[in-house]
Amino acid sequence: MNDLLQIDEVVGLALYPDNSYKPTPGDVLSVQLLNRGSDKVLRAIANRCGDAPYLVSTSLTESIIETGQSGKLENDLDEAIWEEIETGMRHQGRVTFNFVVLMALGGIMATIGIVAEPTRQVMPFVAAAIIAPGFEPVAALGLALVLRRWIVLWRAFRSSLVGYSTLIAASALTFLFLQAIGEATVSDFAGSEEVKHLAHPTTADTLLSVCGTISGAIIMSSFRKSVIAGALIAMVIINAAAVVGIGLASGRYDLAGQGLQRFGVDVAMIVGACMLVFWAKQQFFHNRKPIA
Repeated sequence: MNDLLQIDEVVGLALYPDNSYKPTPGDVLSVQLLNRGSDKVLRAIANRCGDAPYLVSTSLTESIIETGQSGKLENDLDEAIWEEIETGMRHQGRVTFNFVVLMALGGIMATIGIVAEPTRQVMPFVAAAIIAPGFEPVAALGLALVLRRWIVLWRAFRSSLVGYSTLIAASALTFLFLQAIGEATVSDFAGSEEVKHLAHPTTADTLLSVCGTISGAIIMSSFRKSVIAGALIAMVIINAAAVVGIGLASGRYDLAGQGLQRFGVDVAMIVGACMLVFWAKQQFFHNRKPIA
């Protein structure tokens, strides 16, 4: 406790002796602190507890009011700790019924956009990027590689594989359905402006995707998770995966290959950008491994 009192970023500290019953009987320590002091506090707790079991629960306080300390509070940082970043990615990318259905719905919407007229493509593409949780599983690959979290790497790989396989399958089935009812043809697919942009991106298109991947990594590592859809909209990974599915369903394997190539490029950009951003955060801000 004395170690925590020496940390300037700790605003409030309370000790409740013998108030814990699970996971082990013991004391409960409540700490209110500035965000920039989170890693200092976690390092102090880890050093003090050593190999003894302990539980840490974090939460975001809406406001802290301390008389005479307004300057210190207003100059706090907007960084999330590793445990919060990892938990958020695991929550958004865990292979559950909801995750699989949302990825499938994203594939359906992207397919509708690809075969639609150019003036009607924007809304389905934006909706697909917002609905499909396609960024977090791939971003977790970069986080796992930087922090050497191999169990996280395996979970992220599994989620990415299941999620995008579902999206591709949903896109293929959607195109076959639209083709069967006369709402889409192979010519509509082959002549789509989006397919052309995916196969032959301009420098501006590539720059937009790069900005999207970097901004997504920064969003995930700060307290701005509610705007992560903006990063996915700037990229074309959802549309590229949908093109793979439509190409396979329509027999246009050349277009499916082009979609797969662009999909691979976007995956590489996401992983690379996340590794760069998370490495920088580790070197210049966190400087520690996750507790668990």
